[in-house]
Amino acid sequence: MDVFTTKSGRVRGRRAARDRGIVAVRGVPYAAPPFGARRFREPQPAEPWDGVRDCTAFGPVAPQSAELPGAPSWSPGDEDILTVNVWTPADGPGDLPVLVWVHGGAYVFGSSAQPDFDGTAPAGRGLVVVTLNSRLGFEGFGHVPEPLDADNGVHVPGDSMDGTGKGMPLPGRTIRVPGADAGAAAFPDNRGLLDQIAALEWVRDNISAFGGSPDRVTLAGQSSGATSVACLTVADRARGLFRRAVLHSAVNAFATMEQAARTTAEVAEAAGVPATRAGLLAAPPELLVAATDRVCERYAQDPGSGQRHYDPAIYGPVADGALLTADPLEALAAGAGGAVELLVCHTTEEQWLLDAVGSSAKITSEEQLALFAADFGLPASLVEGHRERLPDAPLLDVYLSLYSGLLFAEYSTRLAEAHALAGGRAFLARFDRRRDPAGQRVRAWHCADIPFAFGNLHEESVHFLLGGPPGAADEELSRRMTRAWAEFAAHGDPGWAALDGPAESGATVQIWRTAAEEDGAEHGFRDLWRAAGLPLLAP
Repeated sequence: MDVFTTKSGRVRGRRAARDRGIVAVRGVPYAAPPFGARRFREPQPAEPWDGVRDCTAFGPVAPQSAELPGAPSWSPGDEDILTVNVWTPADGPGDLPVLVWVHGGAYVFGSSAQPDFDGTAPAGRGLVVVTLNSRLGFEGFGHVPEPLDADNGVHVPGDSMDGTGKGMPLPGRTIRVPGADAGAAAFPDNRGLLDQIAALEWVRDNISAFGGSPDRVTLAGQSSGATSVACLTVADRARGLFRRAVLHSAVNAFATMEQAARTTAEVAEAAGVPATRAGLLAAPPELLVAATDRVCERYAQDPGSGQRHYDPAIYGPVADGALLTADPLEALAAGAGGAVELLVCHTTEEQWLLDAVGSSAKITSEEQLALFAADFGLPASLVEGHRERLPDAPLLDVYLSLYSGLLFAEYSTRLAEAHALAGGRAFLARFDRRRDPAGQRVRAWHCADIPFAFGNLHEESVHFLLGGPPGAADEELSRRMTRAWAEFAAHGDPGWAALDGPAESGATVQIWRTAAEEDGAEHGFRDLWRAAGLPLLAP
């Protein structure tokens, strides 16, 4: 019987369907449900239980409106959302390296139950794999205002004249709810990140029961999950909880307190509640989820709304002065990553996925492209440089290439470079698989690399990302990528040289392609970005 003893109680798992040598233990609470009296607060310890808890099914997902293929959706009343899942070799020798996974989803959707993230294949490489759910959306990243005085007024910042938050500010206002929240304890920002730290603490305290070593933990994530990992890499509070980090397609998004407060005001207005502690606590999670969707839709429909129009993700990590003080890129450059070793990867056509699923604004005219560049402060030389190097591409592709670099590729690359230049150890890779088994052109777009790294190519729900069912060359690429993750987690060496300076300056960059593909020339956009500089963005 596959029973394991944690500090909260015993849990029962089940042999993985794909590999009977792997045990999967799902839905184990690492913290108490973050609702009721615990809502908007730091994660609290899970309640212990008697007997053996059946952990053969994933736990509930965090509040969200998304319905993802192959994964459960959220229903109001689902509260025990802070859970982990573990895959471990049934007859492992113990003291195995551990890989902890943080999923992406723009900080508002996704879960550890997605088929992409099944840990069977990496566990077959000798890892103990842990995936987790944490708070998302307003529950995880919304700013809950502090009272100003005994009347509990809260200041709601005004917007800016240009709608971007960077222009001339409009007057703010103070909303007062007499007598509400008097003497209440502070509600922290970055609650989703605090949940992830709680999950890492669970790993530290319990993973040896599953054959893993608490001293050999690698924290990994993709997209918003990768940026979460970057944040924890530079956060003192997470120091010592992991020794290596894997970041796939980290997203350029980090908010100031002023920007986070403005988002709260917008969401509260859309929900029809006061932007106060009392007002937000009285709003059920489903109301704030719906209000968030309305705010995002409003930005998407308004071309004059500034940066959020192009990809209306409104939540993200906040420089709260407690957990985080600076964007991870700035913090890594200052040496805050310490001894953590980094493996950073991005795809070569990131933004094309966001365009395909309709979450990125369409740019089809020169006027729209000029407005995009102006909204982000991109110099004309950068735009023209992309146009010259994509001479036969439609205007939309020029825009998507620019946006890919701005949001993902250049930011990810600079994270690795900054850590290496500050004395850390960093490896860089790019995913550029562009041919399907029939030889047809497919996109190396956002998320396409993850099924390869997890070894989950045959899950039907990921075939859209791959351009169809995989072929033999895809299987071999997946084996190489899964092996690289395992070797990095075990030994700190994914199979190629670490950066010793800026990428493309004599340093090795691993390019992930199938053996059937030509080496293929890459567009040389890095020199354009180095000359232009990279603006750091806020969600």
